[in-house]
Amino acid sequence: MAEIGKGVTAGKLAINVQKRLTRAQEKVLQKLGKADETRDVVFEEMVANFNKQMGEGTKLQKDLKAYLAAVKTMHDASRRLQDCLADMYEPDWFGKEEMDALAEELIEKEMDINLEDTDTMWLDYHQSITDKSLQDMDMYLSQFPDIKARIAKRDRKLVDFDSARHHFTSLQKGKKKDEAKIAKPAALLEMAAPSWAQGLISAHQVAQTNLSYNQAEEDLGRAQKIFEELNVELQDELPALWDRRVGVYVNTFQSLAGHQEKFHKEMSKLSENLNDIMTKLEEQRQIKKGATAASKTEECAKSEGANHNESASSAPKSAVTNGSDGELPPGFLYKVKAVHDYAATDGDELELKMGDVVLVLAFDNPDEQDDGWLMGLKESHWFQKKDISAKGVFPENFTQRV
Repeated sequence: MAEIGKGVTAGKLAINVQKRLTRAQEKVLQKLGKADETRDVVFEEMVANFNKQMGEGTKLQKDLKAYLAAVKTMHDASRRLQDCLADMYEPDWFGKEEMDALAEELIEKEMDINLEDTDTMWLDYHQSITDKSLQDMDMYLSQFPDIKARIAKRDRKLVDFDSARHHFTSLQKGKKKDEAKIAKPAALLEMAAPSWAQGLISAHQVAQTNLSYNQAEEDLGRAQKIFEELNVELQDELPALWDRRVGVYVNTFQSLAGHQEKFHKEMSKLSENLNDIMTKLEEQRQIKKGATAASKTEECAKSEGANHNESASSAPKSAVTNGSDGELPPGFLYKVKAVHDYAATDGDELELKMGDVVLVLAFDNPDEQDDGWLMGLKESHWFQKKDISAKGVFPENFTQRV
């Protein structure tokens, strides 16, 4: 309750208290059925629509804020992921020492530009949704508190109008009874007052009755005017506000969809650029890997050729043999025989049956050889096809050197 001395006088405070008491009394009488209540079904439907519209708008505003928070979280996660990629790109990659310096510098430059563009895209996307969608929704909802307060005020003024109407009606009924009583002066007054005063007393009573009646009539007119002014304003505003909701929702979601489309389209371009950068890096790795493997094969071939020439010059009739199986074909290291069956579990593995003779080959890249595994080709395939396309890896402990 307002304190006296802070813009509220004792008289105003008393009037406000009296109004609250009168409204409470009127509502009690209406609930008890002792006083009729003014009802407007059409307006009540408008208020129900208003409350529904305000609830939907508030929920949409809340969900938009949650979406923006999710966009910011996704932006932070994307930035951390991009930073992680940039940090991982710094250490030495396989064969990075022999990479072409110019190409490497170009890739790093493209990487920096791509990461900056990605960060800018997220910031622009967040800001666009804030400016176009969320701020429009905030402005749309800003009008609801004032209208809600005026609806509540209209309800209070309606109670005041009903109370003034009931009071005036009761005075109308009482006035007729009083006039009948005044027409027949009381015996005491006739006995106590001289004849010349009888008319004055009757006139005074009539004047008092008329004063109360006139005051009640003025109060009724004033209460009706205030109520009708608020009622007319709200009956104009509420339907118009209800009709505007569709346009607000259309603009909000069209704007959001447009920003999403633009963002994802530009992000797809940046993602494609990033994919191209990673493809270039993989191509460099494969080129370096192939060059290393070719170098290893060439060295191995030269070594085998030198050993073969040395063996041929020192002992022409005692070339490397496998018992009764004859000479070892060029390019192979030695022979082994399978002592157990082995079922291949991968595409690069060689399936063995007990008794199969396998010609052992050197790995193209020695770093790829796992402990306990050999690379080879079945001797029967070599004699039939004369190619090493069917080579594969197999476990050494399933074979025995011959």
